[in-house]
Amino acid sequence: MSMHQRRLDLKNGCVDLSHGAGGRAMAQLIAGLFHEAFGNEWLARGNDQSAFDVAAGRMVMTTDGYVVSPLFFPGGNIGSLAVHGTVNDIAMAGARPLYLSASFIIEEGFAFADLKRIADAMGEAARAAGIAIITGDTKVVERGKADGVFISTAGVGVLPQGLDLSADRARPGDRVLLSGSLGDHGVAIMSKRQNLTFDTEIVSDSASLHDLVADMVAAGGQGIRLMRDPTRGGLAATMNEIAQQSNLGFRLLEEAIPVKPAVAAACELLGLDPLHVANEGKLVAVVAPEVADAVLAAMTRHPLGRDAADIGEAVADDHRFVQMATSFGGGRIVDWLSGEQLPRIC
Repeated sequence: MSMHQRRLDLKNGCVDLSHGAGGRAMAQLIAGLFHEAFGNEWLARGNDQSAFDVAAGRMVMTTDGYVVSPLFFPGGNIGSLAVHGTVNDIAMAGARPLYLSASFIIEEGFAFADLKRIADAMGEAARAAGIAIITGDTKVVERGKADGVFISTAGVGVLPQGLDLSADRARPGDRVLLSGSLGDHGVAIMSKRQNLTFDTEIVSDSASLHDLVADMVAAGGQGIRLMRDPTRGGLAATMNEIAQQSNLGFRLLEEAIPVKPAVAAACELLGLDPLHVANEGKLVAVVAPEVADAVLAAMTRHPLGRDAADIGEAVADDHRFVQMATSFGGGRIVDWLSGEQLPRIC
């Protein structure tokens, strides 16, 4: 380790304005913390950009920002969340993620120890997903001008030949598959904010879904119409978005939608609807009926899809309503969330 790296006090030190000023202190921060956490051949070159080989065919690109509060929550932190969320946006196209960038806006006074925890979580999440964070940026703002740290990312991936997932491919009779239980992430965040304790700890579902997606694509191929991850606004917002884009309606079955008992109890306590609560490790797929069983079976064989369920179908509907058959034998419209139910959730 270089002399510059040894002078960075990762245990007791904190970020000051000099760490964003482009001088020696900034070089110490980048080399002694970010390069240690993300270390790979691209970052080692020390350039302001990274060149990489691209595969033949179509590329996928996404960008995202992360402002979650609190920064650390049961099941992860803003760093792992930033990797998982970016990977999942790529994966929803059916693509394989390749590379990420990460930009940090850090508040003056933020502890190096906390920043290291965040960067280490990002590095671990990236390595687990088989991808590399190959370029980035660091800015420091005055105390009180940010909330600890914000992270912006961009990601690129490669799309398998002939695969084109899009809402306009959906047809009446298509099945709606959900990869697992709703509301885990949003309730984990809210319980941490409100200092709530439950008999069973509620942990965020934050995870990278690209391996699950690959198994689904192998099982369903072109029979998969589209995939989405129900993050902000939850399943309700996602299904309404799909309905608008596909010019179809959807009929969902409440009894088929998995929600963990602890999450359901917390939602009742907090006055939340699990359908509107954010998820960070779940996906919704609309698939042709002839491949639905095969895709669902592939999902349930994967650890991130073991609780997957067929929760409804697409129907012809000029009004593009999302309707729910309730467990009491009635029905209701599942509408968009009005206002902001859970701010700073990702």
